[in-house]
Amino acid sequence: MTPAAPAMGTTEIFLIALTIIVSVPYLAWRLLRTDYWAPLVVVQIIGGILLGPGVLGAAFPEYYAFVFNQQVIGSLNGIAWWAVMMFVFVAGLELDITDAWANRRETTITAAGALLTPLVTGAIAAAFLLRGPGWIGPNGTYPQAVLGIGMACAVTALPILVLLMEKLGIFREPLGQRLLRYASLDDIAIWGVLALILVDWHRVERQAIFLAGFAVAAWVVRALFRRLEESDRWYVSLIWLAVVGFAADWSGLHFMVGAFLAGAVLDAHWFTRDRLDGFRQFLLLAVMPVFFLSTGLRTKWDVGGLAVFGAAFLFLVASVAGKLVGVRIAGRILGWAKGDASIIGWMLQTKALIMIIFVNVLLDKGIVTNETFTALLLMAVMSTMLTVPMVTPKLRALAKPTVH
Repeated sequence: MTPAAPAMGTTEIFLIALTIIVSVPYLAWRLLRTDYWAPLVVVQIIGGILLGPGVLGAAFPEYYAFVFNQQVIGSLNGIAWWAVMMFVFVAGLELDITDAWANRRETTITAAGALLTPLVTGAIAAAFLLRGPGWIGPNGTYPQAVLGIGMACAVTALPILVLLMEKLGIFREPLGQRLLRYASLDDIAIWGVLALILVDWHRVERQAIFLAGFAVAAWVVRALFRRLEESDRWYVSLIWLAVVGFAADWSGLHFMVGAFLAGAVLDAHWFTRDRLDGFRQFLLLAVMPVFFLSTGLRTKWDVGGLAVFGAAFLFLVASVAGKLVGVRIAGRILGWAKGDASIIGWMLQTKALIMIIFVNVLLDKGIVTNETFTALLLMAVMSTMLTVPMVTPKLRALAKPTVH
């Protein structure tokens, strides 16, 4: 009798899952040439949705139970947590507060228009949707969920915006630098609102301890960084990141809030631009695909597929319309040239990373359900997919010489 083949161990299954995570979205992106409509980041998120329990897992439950079992999911989550902490840390690090302050009137008016109007339209859409059951999480209240969804509709993903600006060739142009200022200020507001949403009145004492301790620790760390060589700064920054992430999570906020704060209090000029760009590219290449796909794996359709898609479309309309109207109002106040408001409004639609991180926190804290999370995830994907096709012809029109 031939002996039975030994069962695969967790390590082998994990490597199978990792092979799928790295290869399938890349091959789809490259072979289908989706870059114009769907950058690789978007394809990776869509890949997670298709490979997750709601689609392929529902069609082939044995496949899903084998490849993405509890042990493998736990290992992937560990990688995803650390990956996204480092990525959010870099996003906080690269906020140029000095430049935003030098152009504070224009930056404040535009950032306010790009944030507040879609926040209001998104909150109105949420207030309508949340009347039905199945959208508010077990630990969430109606105001928390409305504000969270409204903020999700207002978010601009600064890292993805940078990638798309590089693709369109405007990153180093004056327009690109303006976009960075607007998105940077909105990033600060996003994490501030998240901290407000997550305030746990039963843990206010811990949160007060965290904020007070963080203020003192940030002052000490900044003084230390001024005396360190760059190579040491990289090591110390990772220690600082882990400690602040732990402290924020312990206080009842979230480790991603801590990660952003850990980066925001440091100065980007303490790190050379080439190494910082290289570090960001490494994260996007090597570890962030795990986060993107693990995000997709969390999608569920228990409320019903049509209801989730309907909610996603409602959020998309609220987000896009609110952002375009808010930026156009800012352009009128500031007297922008013709065409600027439309380009800026569409560029600030990019949501596929920071919004997903933001909504992941709401899901982790039980403020929204998996169905709400899925609808917002679909909205983020669709919003980001619209950016390049809408902006490309507008940039070409601006580049054409005017005929007199």
